[in-house]
Amino acid sequence: MTALFEPYTLRELTIPNRVWMPPMCQYSAAPEGPETGVPTDWHFAHYAARATGGTGLIIVEATAVSPQGRISPYDLGIWNDTQVEAFRRITRFLSAQGTVPAIQLAHAGRKASTDRPWKGGAPVGPDAHGWDSVAPSPLAFDDRHPAPAELTVDQIKDVVGQFAAAARRALAAGFEVAEIHGAHGYLINEFLSPHSNHRTDAYGGSYENRTRFALEVVDAVREVWPDDKPLFFRISATEWLEDGGWSADDTVRFAVDLRAHGIDLLDVSTGGNASGVRIPTGPGYQVPFAARVKNETDLPVAAVGLITDVEQAEKILANGEADAVLLGRELLRDPSWARHAARELGGEVRVPDQYHRSV
Repeated sequence: MTALFEPYTLRELTIPNRVWMPPMCQYSAAPEGPETGVPTDWHFAHYAARATGGTGLIIVEATAVSPQGRISPYDLGIWNDTQVEAFRRITRFLSAQGTVPAIQLAHAGRKASTDRPWKGGAPVGPDAHGWDSVAPSPLAFDDRHPAPAELTVDQIKDVVGQFAAAARRALAAGFEVAEIHGAHGYLINEFLSPHSNHRTDAYGGSYENRTRFALEVVDAVREVWPDDKPLFFRISATEWLEDGGWSADDTVRFAVDLRAHGIDLLDVSTGGNASGVRIPTGPGYQVPFAARVKNETDLPVAAVGLITDVEQAEKILANGEADAVLLGRELLRDPSWARHAARELGGEVRVPDQYHRSV
């Protein structure tokens, strides 16, 4: 048994292998009307291809808990029953292929209301389906973004409730895992970081105050998410700032808190909350942050960040640096990466009967 193709159990859920797909926005939903935020044929084909390719767990892209929480007008959402019904088509197919369907619940905060990346990704206004963004503090992400409105305490409570309602709908839609998006400069990450959170009330200032919103969201989701199903949290382990930002030390400390509040696995990424920073990218450049959490806490972790090679992925797991690997760009290039890796390592992965000739 190779490490990459060893099943992995969290709570009462067993995932068939450690080749996982991270959330990657497709910006392909309708921007307005009754189909706003609803998965389309593109989403079905996109996720179905990776499931038939043997991926053990697929985390559906950042899915907004409210219309205001979308990154772009073209993002998926899970704030109404029309969206739930469309998601069922995807989760049924993934489950039938032996792939565990997961979903990332998200709120974009001050980085909301932007155009699709291939259109430049600039902020958009009402004339292009845009809206006013919100954040912990009225600080713009960069020179292109307008300053967001500062959330009131009552509005913060409303957003916590939106995450809980989204989790209920995710369960109804057939998802087996929920992931809370606390990374990449979106709303929860904005609260965590002193770089973006300048509040002076109970949600700003000290570490305990800056983590308060995130833990309230975790508690609200965990309360409605079944005890037998895992709950993940995605974090930016560092902002790559020399000072004034969220650090790797903060991440290790916070991992302990997340574990105590019912999080089962930390999905470890980096960056996204500060513009203009230099990030030293390279193969597996974010893996050391996951490894540190794994080595210094008892919270399981998944590693991400330019993991492309089969031997590289196997080594990360065999060396105890992570419990699973998340392959983003590589799964975009090769939907059957897991099947090819199993052949190379001598592992086993489910192959659909219709594809038996490819074995």
